[in-house]
Parts: sequence; structure tokens; C-alpha cells
Amino acid sequence: MTLTPDRTWIAWTGMETDLIFNHGVELPHFAAFPMIDETEGRARLRGYAEALIAIGRETGAGMILDTPTWMANPDRAAPLGYAAKDLTRVTQEAVALLREMAARHLDVATRISVQIGPQGDGYQPGMAAADASASYHGPQIRAAAEAGADMVSAYTLGAAGEAIGIAKAAAEAGIPALIAFTVETDGRLADGTLLSEAVQRLAGATDPEAIMVNCAHPDHIANAFDGGEWEAHLAGIVANASRQSHAELDACDTLDDGDPEELGAQLAELQRSHPGLRVLGGCCGTDLRHLREIARQVSGVSA
Repeated sequence: MTLTPDRTWIAWTGMETDLIFNHGVELPHFAAFPMIDETEGRARLRGYAEALIAIGRETGAGMILDTPTWMANPDRAAPLGYAAKDLTRVTQEAVALLREMAARHLDVATRISVQIGPQGDGYQPGMAAADASASYHGPQIRAAAEAGADMVSAYTLGAAGEAIGIAKAAAEAGIPALIAFTVETDGRLADGTLLSEAVQRLAGATDPEAIMVNCAHPDHIANAFDGGEWEAHLAGIVANASRQSHAELDACDTLDDGDPEELGAQLAELQRSHPGLRVLGGCCGTDLRHLREIARQVSGVSA
């Protein structure tokens, strides 16, 4: 098991909103992966990794260090001037950078994960066909395996078919996969599918390392819970700080960073009610304050 059950693992998928709104960094097309090709960008990525590892040392939580490659697929990278052949190099260099950081801090439990995003907009229904998804995302997944990443993490998926395809491609490449759906304020996927249905379809078709939910506030995720047996399949929640809908977030020109202490308390409570949750973390609107608070509360470390 890649994510051992002896601790809670902390994941962060909110780096882009932190860079844009809190640090004034321009990310054309919301893509962070070009930072790998920039001296300043690499320095920022190292700084984030150091800060995340420090949270792990302080709280005892495991830290998932994700590459900045959520946008690094052919359709979404093309407007930035990156060809499909460039993305393998970017993925491999991102893994190497994070592996270098983790090697400096062997006293902290870390995992290196290649982050994968949907083919298109994460707030829209995704690829419906699993076979097409496996073929499309396969090159990035194989690059992750060849680079020696511990896992791949597919986030903000709006369709069960795309999720199944990614999970199957990861299994074929021999690398564990974390697969995360996103839900609207009503707890449904963008195409209207119940989260319960999507989770059951994924669990019935393949066996990823973890099935998760991300890019939604805990209140919205809780709207999907019905006490059904499917909830036992959920292994992670990487939540938004904001209670706003996806449409509202898209229209925002200021950051809604919510309340770090409240977010930590909500996720800790969800873990108590759903003991299978072993990955927790922050997505849009979260920063290091939120991650520290989540890790502190689930680990029982005093402020």
C-alpha cells in the first residue's frame, strides 16, 4: 500500500490560486507546469515543498508532494506553446525536483505524485468513454511511472468514464492512482451524476489506490452523503476553502479563502464519521495556513 494507514496523508491542489491571488504570479491559462522551465518557478516549487515537509514534521502527517502538472495534457498545454512530446520531459523534471526535495528530509513521510487533470475544464462534464480516456492520459501516466513517481493523482474529474480510463491506464503502467471526482453544490458531478453512482462505477471497474473528492467545500460534499455502503469506498477529501459554487469561483476576481480553522475542523469531523478517509487536504482558496490547520487537527497537535 503506497499510502500507509498509520497516518493521515495531506494533499494540496490549491497552489495555483495561492500563486495568483496571494503572490501576484501570472499563470496564463491557469497552468503551473511551465514553472519547471523557469528559474524563479523552480525556486517557488522548492519553497512550497519545504513548507509542506515542515508541516509534516510538525504534525506527524504524511505529505503528498504533487507535481504542478494538472494542466500538462495535450489539449490544455497547446495554447502555451507546449507540444505533446514536451510534456513527458516536463513531467519527468517535475518528479526529479520533488524527489530531490524529499531526499533532503527523510525523517518526514512523503510521497511524490504526478498530478493529472481532466482533458478539458474540470467544472464541465469530462470524457465519457473509459477507453478514450485511458488512451489520452496514458502518455502522462507512463511518463510518471518511468520517472519513478510513487503515484499519479487525477483531480477534478467530472465524469466516471474519464476516471475509469485513468485508473485503468495507471494499472497497466504499474503505478498506483488516486482518483478524485468533483461535485457541484448539490453533491452531483457536472453531468448530473450522483457521486454515489460515480464512485460505485469506478470501484466496480478497477481498483485505484484511493477514490476521493476534491474542489468542493465540505458542505457540498456532505450533500452527497446518504449513509450508503458506497461511502466506504471514499478514501480522501481535498476541499475548497470557499462555499461558493464553481460558477461563482470562476467569476471571482478576489480570493475567498474561507476560515482555515473551520475547514480543518470540518475535515477532522468528516474523518471521524468516515474512518476510511486517509487523504485530506486543500484545493481552491487554500494555502499553507489551511494545510497546517488540517494536519494539526487530524493529528491532534496543539496550536
